[in-house]
Amino acid sequence: MSEEKEERGHLPVLLEETIEALAIRPDGVYLDGTFGRGGHSAAILARLGAGGRLVAIDRDPDAVAAARRWRERVGDGRFSIGHARFSQLGDVLDAHGIDAVDGVLLDLGVSSPQLDDPARGFSFRDDGPLDMRMDPTHGMSASQWLHNASEGEIAEVVRDYGEERFAVPIAKAIVARRGDAGGAALQTTGELARLVAGTVRRRQKRPEVGKDPATRTFQALRIFVNQELEELPAGLEAAVSRLRPRGRLAVISFHSLEDRIVKQFIARECGRTAPRDPVRGTLMAGVRIRLRAIGRTLPGEQEVAANPRARSAVLRVAERVDEAGEGDGGRR
Repeated sequence: MSEEKEERGHLPVLLEETIEALAIRPDGVYLDGTFGRGGHSAAILARLGAGGRLVAIDRDPDAVAAARRWRERVGDGRFSIGHARFSQLGDVLDAHGIDAVDGVLLDLGVSSPQLDDPARGFSFRDDGPLDMRMDPTHGMSASQWLHNASEGEIAEVVRDYGEERFAVPIAKAIVARRGDAGGAALQTTGELARLVAGTVRRRQKRPEVGKDPATRTFQALRIFVNQELEELPAGLEAAVSRLRPRGRLAVISFHSLEDRIVKQFIARECGRTAPRDPVRGTLMAGVRIRLRAIGRTLPGEQEVAANPRARSAVLRVAERVDEAGEGDGGRR
């Protein structure tokens, strides 16, 4: 896939809303936690002055390579890219000699180039190897895990990460297929999609309109293989720990489980769910208030029409506060 085709096919979600939410200062330092194909990064750089700086990371080697090509093409010395997961963002900032930042963007989930490339194994729409790893250089592929997991483990992942009510029969079908065909089984996305769809359709009373029966299972395996729900809390903690007072945290999620983690994290850091004295109602000693919630934004009808993948997106924004719980006017 050519670089030009990749860029044309990738539409960053909630772009204007995210850039406004970050409240970008021309001389600020920002971190884009998911470079993808650079849509958000380019918009951040457009708001920065000559003294500003942007560090981007991505766990996908293809995205990192695209970022390096992009940097070479535009020759922008304000931009740096690192190959890392959310939980490693602090290490990347340390490597660049950056103690604190004015804003962090985390764009969760899978990108359009990842979905559109059959070789990555994220989508069931085009047949390809059943991989699903955002970083193919580390960990087990979805196929490898399905060959090693027990029926109970498969059912648990499909149920908990995909919210699939037919998780048990799907797991039974996968294990039966594995038993029949051995190592030749479960090698492609098409094979798994057909197996899951057939299992679900036999049990559905009314098929879901506009949703492939394999959607939830593929989503569950992707989340599990990439440890996305483990990476997210670690990334949120790392981001907040590096924000300056009045620095902004912006998180775009596409799945209810992800959004729930973000929502609960912000609520806890704002003190809404922190433990309180049962008599006085004040926060218990030792509780830190690190964030102030800014709000939640959903995509409008026009964006969803132009980019259907935006329909489930949720943008949540919070601002770092000082030790007293109020924004600090002294930024440096």
